[in-house]
Amino acid sequence: MVSIRAKIKSRLEKFLEVDSSGYRRAILCIFIKVKKATIDELHEMLTSKYNVSRNTVASMVGYIHSKLGILRAHKESYKTPMVYLLREEYVDLLMKIVTSPKESAEFTA
Repeated sequence: MVSIRAKIKSRLEKFLEVDSSGYRRAILCIFIKVKKATIDELHEMLTSKYNVSRNTVASMVGYIHSKLGILRAHKESYKTPMVYLLREEYVDLLMKIVTSPKESAEFTA
C-alpha cells in the first residue's frame, strides 16, 4: 500500500513537470519561506518577478490546496480573506522536491 507522503510526492513532481513558466515552483518557494499567505499577498509577491494575473495565482493555490493536500485553508469570518498555511508535516518533502536538480529556481521575496 502506498503511503500518503508517497502520493503527495508523486503529485508534486507531476505538478512541477508541466511548470513551463516557473510560477508553480515560485509559489511553492514562497510558501516554504512565509508558511502562510492570502491570494492577494501571493499575487503581490509573484508580480515582482512574473507577469501573472490574480486569477492565475488563485487557481494554482486552489489546485495545490485541493489536489496536492499540502496546504490548510483558514478563514476567520466571512468578511476576511482565506489564509493558506503550509502543513508542517510536508515542509521537508516540499523543500526536497523544489530544490531538486530540475531547474531549482530560487525565489527571493
